[in-house]
Amino acid sequence: MDDLFKTMRISAAGLKAQGTRLRVISENMANVNSLPTQPGEKPYQRKVTIFKNQLDRELGAKTVVVDKVKADKSKFRLRFEPNHPAADANGYVQTPNVKGLVESMDMKEAQRSYDANVKVIKLTKEMIGNTLGILR
Repeated sequence: MDDLFKTMRISAAGLKAQGTRLRVISENMANVNSLPTQPGEKPYQRKVTIFKNQLDRELGAKTVVVDKVKADKSKFRLRFEPNHPAADANGYVQTPNVKGLVESMDMKEAQRSYDANVKVIKLTKEMIGNTLGILR
């Protein structure tokens, strides 16, 4: 039974990590069209979630955790919009380095991982129930 509870806790750590990743992706998507308001201001900068394995001493197993959420250092895009208040001398406005297609694909991957962890927890819970039923 201990191994089943360990399995649930490992999957729960995966849920937590992917939940954080989904929140970061959602923030990126919400700001895909956010523009600066003044010349020289930077637009929204995409964020990425970095994971790491961490030893859970109580479990005696490694689990995934969010190491950090950091800014994506890729270049901002430029859009010609000479009448925008944040346009430079050449009429270009910097736009966020967020690409909707990339965020959508990342979101699908994170959602699938999240769903897989939910299934593991459900199956483990079912196995625990079956085991208790046998022991009665």
